[in-house]
Order: sequence, then structure tokens, then C-alpha cells
Amino acid sequence: MTDFADLEINLTNSDDGKYAVEMRFTQPNSDVDTRVGADAPILVVLDLPALQGLKDDPQEYGLALTGSLFADEKMRTGFALARASAETSKAALHVRLQIGSNAAELNSLYWETLLDPGDNKSRLFTNENILFSRYLASADWRPVQLSSRGELKALVVVSNPANLANYKLAPVDVAGEMTRARNALGTIPVAELGSAEPCTLDLMIEKLRDGVDILYLAAHGTSGAGGEPRIWLQAADGNAAITSAEEIVTRIRELQHQPRLVVLASCQSAGKGAGDILQAFGPRLARAGIPAVIAMQGNISMTSVEKLMPVFFAELYKDGQIDRALAAARGAVRDAVDFWIPVLFMRLKSGKLWYVPGVGLGGAEFDKWPAIIASIQAGQCTPILGAGLYEPLIGSWQGMAALLSEQFNFPLSAFFRDSMPQVSQYIAVNQDVNTLLMRVDSMIRQAWQQRHADNLPDALKTANAAISDLFSAGGAKARALDPNEQHKVLSRLPSRIYITTNFDNMMADALKEAGRAPEVVICPWSERFYADSIYDREPGYLPTSDRPLVYHLFGHISVPDSMVLTEDDYFEFLIGFTANKKRTPPIIPPAILRAFTDSALLVLGFHLDDWAFRAMFRTVMVQQGGQRRGRYSHVGVQLEPDDSHNQNPIRARQYLQKYFGQAEINLYWGNSQEFLSELGRQWKPV
Repeated sequence: MTDFADLEINLTNSDDGKYAVEMRFTQPNSDVDTRVGADAPILVVLDLPALQGLKDDPQEYGLALTGSLFADEKMRTGFALARASAETSKAALHVRLQIGSNAAELNSLYWETLLDPGDNKSRLFTNENILFSRYLASADWRPVQLSSRGELKALVVVSNPANLANYKLAPVDVAGEMTRARNALGTIPVAELGSAEPCTLDLMIEKLRDGVDILYLAAHGTSGAGGEPRIWLQAADGNAAITSAEEIVTRIRELQHQPRLVVLASCQSAGKGAGDILQAFGPRLARAGIPAVIAMQGNISMTSVEKLMPVFFAELYKDGQIDRALAAARGAVRDAVDFWIPVLFMRLKSGKLWYVPGVGLGGAEFDKWPAIIASIQAGQCTPILGAGLYEPLIGSWQGMAALLSEQFNFPLSAFFRDSMPQVSQYIAVNQDVNTLLMRVDSMIRQAWQQRHADNLPDALKTANAAISDLFSAGGAKARALDPNEQHKVLSRLPSRIYITTNFDNMMADALKEAGRAPEVVICPWSERFYADSIYDREPGYLPTSDRPLVYHLFGHISVPDSMVLTEDDYFEFLIGFTANKKRTPPIIPPAILRAFTDSALLVLGFHLDDWAFRAMFRTVMVQQGGQRRGRYSHVGVQLEPDDSHNQNPIRARQYLQKYFGQAEINLYWGNSQEFLSELGRQWKPV
């Protein structure tokens, strides 16, 4: 993964018609940033009427805008130093422009025409080493998790109403647009709308609901009364349905899974170049939560679109770097008068749309497969399971926490509104524990029933269906449909012990399907509940491959009081575990403690900042005999750091690498499903 130098340019309105500029530069591999204008803001004069008069000559416009922005010597020096530092580190320079809410009029300027302040001649943002985006904050708090390139799906929408001639608009080349987009997207699966059926808003939303990462929309865009952007979609009869941007944005915002990238090949989709650009379609999508939007800030020629879009998608497919791909695409039309029209609105600090599973820092590939296979064959492999194993089936705890925080008016910092321990702690205190447990139970039930309605028997579609039955039925269906379903892959391993922080019974069910006889034990971390255990009936029980132990470290859905949910629950768990050594019999069986130190650990389905991970990790790390862990190759499967929870995802990745490395755990970058699918291909039972 390439590291980047970051240069943020923030503009806010000042007095006397001037604008205050602050630049913040962060070098690659550094946690320290350098600020220019923080103590004494740089003041610049941007003559909007004069610039408006130059809008038909992009070279003169860019010269005037560059001269205004970089009039102060400190601005020129700061930019030159940032660029030189990036070049010295052989890194690209991310340039992110953020305009304050009190300077919204600056959004109408053609920033993409800026020239190199060093020579006032070269176009700055056709250079693949200088990556430019307009940063827009969003009120949407849903985390932006990267996807694997192999999992991506695209929807190409081309609207060509039959009666465009009545409005003196040129027809849209449906076949050409479809072919160019499909070819450029390479091996990414593509769904289409607009060739075989009319491009209606309802049909577009229906196709997006299937889960789409990239939405490519080719349509005419015009401005209505008051500058309201309108997109020319179709009615059911194929004629024009002139649809307001606000209606489209609202429908997309309501989707459970929004596209990660929207490419608008419609004219004027970023505004006409005058007035408040934030009222146009592209920025509205970005502010509604779409991580990245490419739009047009004027009328772009079909010739430029035909050259630009294939280059953009081809470059994007290489590394998922949106801003670099657009720089390359803009360079392909650098000689056209409308080269500056494509504009990128983005709330991704990393600029990444996807990642390649198993590829670490510097492009290093994961190379521990032989050691993992050897440990499995020797029966010395212990999987430790997190929520990532069942979240693909019912959704994430983060999403559930965000919904609960909204329902119960969570009053604390917005940063914690998608953290289940904090949100559930608030509900337990503000209401009571029973209310919390019933609401969590209801949310899990609804998630299963809504997502898998076609695969559930009628008895499990009722409001009182047992959660454990839903997990069993849904899990069985998932395993039947997918030979690499995660629990199914794990059930093939000759492991004696499976440690899980999850509340479901899918691991035990998968083992039973595989012809094994698992014993399920709930960790007795609190005296407020009791759960029968094989150790009560058979004190000398030792886990074997044929009769493995599934150990629920944080409780089970069948015993609601055993579920570790709130902050207090986690504290009580850690306190109880600390006292484990003094108890007879111990809270955690000796077989589990030995597995923590005398087997290869596969840590699957966790985020580093999850409370579940931190509590589990400390449980592992404080064990006596920890020095013996060095005999094995342990693996932590870690998702790419997301932009919504990390100020700098790249340095967050470096931190995670160091954090796990200190514990002698090798990192596999990706999700647990990707890792286990590859393990399923690599591991051949003897």
C-alpha cells in the first residue's frame, strides 16, 4: 500500500471581502503535522465576478485563480515544501480542499483549473503525483468500510428518454455508454438499467438495494427553477421523467447499503459553474453520505466523456485509488477545453475504494500459509471468533448500536453512537437491563427476518420466533448455499477447541453437520447467571477433534444475562477473569488457558477498537507461559482501517501492524470471510 503526504487547504470567510487560508501538511510515515496560517491566517482576495468573466477560457481562469490563491509568499512556500517532501519520500501528495460553511460561494469556483504556482503554466491536477479532491463533511455517521476488489458490484444506469427531441436535447448513446462502462469495469460484475427496460427511479433503487458499490449514471442534467438540479430519468412508458436531485438523494439515503462511488456522467451535475454549487446533485450525494462522487461542473462534451471514463475505470481497477484514477483520466483529456469539468467530492481521507486481501504494507503478500497448515495438521490450531463471522448475515453491531442510539436519544458524544458497549450502557442505566435485552433480541430477530425472508419457514417469521432457532435455520441455509461459509470452513479443521465471543450457536451447528459432537460451554464470568456445563457432568472432560469444545467467552443468546453487552459487563468480565487464578474450580477451564499459549491462534472477525477484541486480547496476553506463543505462527485477520473512525487510515494501518507484531501475531489484511475462503482452498484434510 502506497503511503501519501497530505495537504489540507481550508478556506473560510474573513472580513473586508477576504478569505482566510490555513494549510495543514502531514509527511508520510509521520504523526506530526505542519500548519501554515494557524496562528496568523493567510488572507487572500478572490474576485468572484472577475473569475466569472473568464469562465469560457480555462487557461486564463486557472491563471487568475492560481495568482489569487497563491499571492502570499507563505502559501507558495508552504505548497512547494509539501510537494518537495512528498517527492523526496517518493509518495503522492493528497491535496484536499475544504471550504467553510461561511464561504459557500467558493464552491462555485473551478478549482480543477489551478496551475502549478511554481511556473503558472502547467496544469496542476492532471498530474498523478498530485491527487485532488474537494472534501465535504457528511451528517451520515455510518462507517465507510473498504471492500475487497473481488467483492465489488457495479450498476450502470443510462437514461435515454424517447422524447428528448421535444426538449431539444441530444439522444444519449445507450449502447456506447454501456459498452464503455462495462469494458472499463473489467471483472467487476455489472448490472444494467436503461437498455432492456426504462430507467425509472423505482427500478434504479430496486437494483441498488441488491448491494452495489459503484453506481455509474449517464443522463442529461439541467437546472430547474431556482437552480434546482434535475436529472432526466424515464417514466414507465420510456418518456422523460424529469426528477429533482433532492428526490433521488432522499431515496438513495434511505438505502441500508449505499453505493461507495457514484459517477455522474450527466451534464451540469456539479452545478452550472455559478451560484451555490452545494445545491447541485453531486455535492448533495456526497453530503448525504456517499463516500465519493464524481460529477460534472458544467456541460461536458460527449467526446471528452468517451475518453475520460474508460481511463478512469481502468486506472481505478488497478488499486482502487479514486483521486489518482481521476487525475489520470483528467490527464487523458488535458488538451480539451473541458478537461476541468469532472470534479471529485469525497469524504474518504485515504481516497481508497477497495483493497486487495492479504496484501500488507508496501505490497507485501501474506506468506504464513505453510505454517498455518502445519499447525492445523498437527491439531494445534485454535480459532477465536468475533462478530465478523455472522455480521454478513444480519448486519453489524455498529449499525445496530447507531439505530439504538437514535431510538433512545443517546446524549453522549456522536463518536460513540455506533459503539454498542456505550449505547447499551446508556439504555441499561436510563431504562433498565430488561429493556436493553428485549430491544437487542428484537433487532436481531428483525434483521434475520428482513434479510432472509425467502429462506425462513413461516414459523420463524413471527414476532416471537426464538433467536437461537433463527440462527440455526439461517446458518444452515447459508452453509448449504456457500461451500466456503465461514463456520463450514472452520468445522472442517481438526481443532479441539473453538473460542467465540459471539452469542450464536452457528459454530456448534456447523460442527454437528460435519459429523462431530461439540460440547457448548458458556463462560461463568458473573454470579448473576448459571449455565449448565459439561464440566458439571463430566469434570474430567478433555476436548478432542471428534468431541470439540465450543467455548462462549462472552455469553450465549439462550442465556440473556450471560451476554457481555454493556461497559459494566466488560469490566465485570475482566475483573472476574483476573480473579480466575484464585478460584477453585477456575472460571476458565485449563484446556482453554493452555490453548491460549500452546496452539496457533486464528483471531477472526474483530476490529481492533472493538471492546470485544480488547477484552479478549487482554485475556489471551496475560496468560502464564505466554513466551511459548513464539513457537507458533498466529494470525490476526484485520479489516482495513476505515475513514470514519481514523484520522489517518494509512498510519492507523501501520499502528495495527506494530500492535499485533508486539504480540507475535501476523496480520492478514482483509475480512474473516476472505481469509477463511482462502484457507478453505489451501487446507486439504488428510
